[in-house]
Amino acid sequence: MEHNRPLTAHVAMFLACACWGLMAPLGKDAMTHGIDGIDMVSFRVLGGAILFWLVSFFVPREHVPVKDILLFIGAAVFGLVCNQCCYTIGLGITSPINASIVTTSMPIFAMLLAALILKEPITSKKVMGVLLGCSGALMLILTSAAHTSDKVGDIRGDLLCLAAQFSFALYLSLFQKLIRRYSVFTVNKWMFLWATVLILPFSTPHVLAIDFPNVPARTWWEAAYVVVFGTFVAYILSMIGQKTLRPTVVSIYNYVQPLVSVTVSILTGIGILKWSQAVAVLLVFSGVWLVTKSRSRRDLEK
Repeated sequence: MEHNRPLTAHVAMFLACACWGLMAPLGKDAMTHGIDGIDMVSFRVLGGAILFWLVSFFVPREHVPVKDILLFIGAAVFGLVCNQCCYTIGLGITSPINASIVTTSMPIFAMLLAALILKEPITSKKVMGVLLGCSGALMLILTSAAHTSDKVGDIRGDLLCLAAQFSFALYLSLFQKLIRRYSVFTVNKWMFLWATVLILPFSTPHVLAIDFPNVPARTWWEAAYVVVFGTFVAYILSMIGQKTLRPTVVSIYNYVQPLVSVTVSILTGIGILKWSQAVAVLLVFSGVWLVTKSRSRRDLEK
């Protein structure tokens, strides 16, 4: 069984990123047929909390002191509340193609914040990667600013999706020790619980105002996909991959998300890929690749 672990890990990471990539066009379609970004965020955090708490009763239980339970509030704010709200609402405004391309910028933010907070070294490869990634993001934003169609993109949505990546990178840098201390089920059951407590008091009136009888069944199936596969299953699969694969290899799988999203979006007519966006993809991918291939502080110490 041991020799099958690397293959299992690679398959798990590919499937996790494919789930996230497919979530963009399906979530976008749902948010144009009966529900919007605030509704989707509410379904996602509540659904994730229910699923992770249910599963937590069937896996080994971990003791979490009150201090860490309170720390999970901060983790939930940056890792879920700000991240989920900015990304989901941004996706509702811009195209799924743009949203998925912007998602690949997260390792660049993570590198910058790791240098400031975790004192990770900034190498020439990292600097070049940041410049390429920023150039791609800037080209994407400028292209979106020139259009009003959400099939091409919208600068407001792009910036919200970009803010979501910054929020998640900040979460990884600030709460790295906390999230490594516990299993994925323990981490997520507390984070999703706190996210639900923080979001639902404000979003419940909005959700109750949905015209439920007139929302198509297809929209509910797409929302269910976002909750079950785009949130719960993808998080578990990524955990399986991260336990075996090096972080650099895990980061490379970010490329799968926009590939899946772009393909599905074009085939279904939800999005349109323009040549400038294709160039932006290459720039962002190149930037992320350089950042993930550069040496970490641990590598230099060795």
